[in-house]
Amino acid sequence: MGSSTLLNGAKLATMAETGPYGRIENGAVLIENGNIAWVGPATGAPQADEVVSIKGVLTPGLIDCHTHLVYAGDRADEFEKRLNGVSYAEIAKAGGGILATVRSTRAASEAELVDQSLPRLDCLLAEGVTTVEIKSGYGLDVATELKMLRAARALARVRPVTVVTSFLGAHAFPPEFKHDHAAYVRLVCDEMLPAITAEDLADAVDGFCEGIAFSVAETEQVFEAAAARGLAIKLHAEQLSNLGGAAMAARHGALSVDHIEYLGEAGVEAIAASGTVATLLPGAFYYLKEKQVPPVDLLRRHGVPIAVATDLNPGSSPVHSLLAIMNMAAVLFGLTPAEALAGVTVNAARALGLSDRGRIAPGLRADLALWDVAEPGELVYALGRNPLKAAWAAGECVRGTP
Repeated sequence: MGSSTLLNGAKLATMAETGPYGRIENGAVLIENGNIAWVGPATGAPQADEVVSIKGVLTPGLIDCHTHLVYAGDRADEFEKRLNGVSYAEIAKAGGGILATVRSTRAASEAELVDQSLPRLDCLLAEGVTTVEIKSGYGLDVATELKMLRAARALARVRPVTVVTSFLGAHAFPPEFKHDHAAYVRLVCDEMLPAITAEDLADAVDGFCEGIAFSVAETEQVFEAAAARGLAIKLHAEQLSNLGGAAMAARHGALSVDHIEYLGEAGVEAIAASGTVATLLPGAFYYLKEKQVPPVDLLRRHGVPIAVATDLNPGSSPVHSLLAIMNMAAVLFGLTPAEALAGVTVNAARALGLSDRGRIAPGLRADLALWDVAEPGELVYALGRNPLKAAWAAGECVRGTP
């Protein structure tokens, strides 16, 4: 590309708050030094060193704001067990679930984790994803949690993608602490967090607050330790029951609360007041055959931003397609196509604390995706079709051709 490049002629879904999709029917985007310098109708486009004519719909690059894609092994056997009537909670209590992946991940080297994770990441990138969040949480000891986060950081060095990392040591209790939960919480706070921050390996701290995982009080201890080290927080909350985790996370200024199928109105009011994003994960809802849907109408009524993500993981959501998740969010949870696209762009950026992306606007990163569709809503319509024509990361075309 030249020092300035004009992408000219596509329908723009800028995701600005000017109407559905922030659309510009025949638009243009000027890119300079990896950022968006100008956006508007093609008829008023400024001069540029290079002009690229494009057709279709141009959106921000997609953002998958909740994944667990760094891990070793798989849990296809558990999928079969669940289809034969064994519940997710029963599998977890029998030493399966998260702990099965912990065993495989502890045994893998950092290089093996990178090699096994790259194909999963490539599935997302093939659909226009330019930013992805990756959690640890399958180590549950100092060495493996560090290894996972290093592997996640390494992925961004071998692929054109921004990787945001979340430390999820409070994911499950490892077997060696099965009967001493308090000691494991101390390990997370007093040993894991200092080691991770010493290497600057985490952008945020996450937790799994649920009856089969960490209590509200235990999770809050982790959050207090994270805050002392200047780290943002996120939370898996109210997935299987309403323990009040989301309201607690809101008191600590959480970036997002995720899953939230059982979140009640008091919890919605709490996250609305704190500006916390509600991240919906329909892949886990689908795979676990859940019945309780998230309180979407309450979220709308209270003005809570709604993000959508794959929750890509080996157990409860082995979904490698953010486009499929957008469709699930609409069909299973009742989001409109405009809400689903906002959920993987502007609101996904908010869920990660990123103010430099998620919209097509001057001053933001030129992370963009061009689609062979006539209308933005078509991205939510079809399952199994990938209409991506090209993607740009920081102004560089990294996939396809315009």
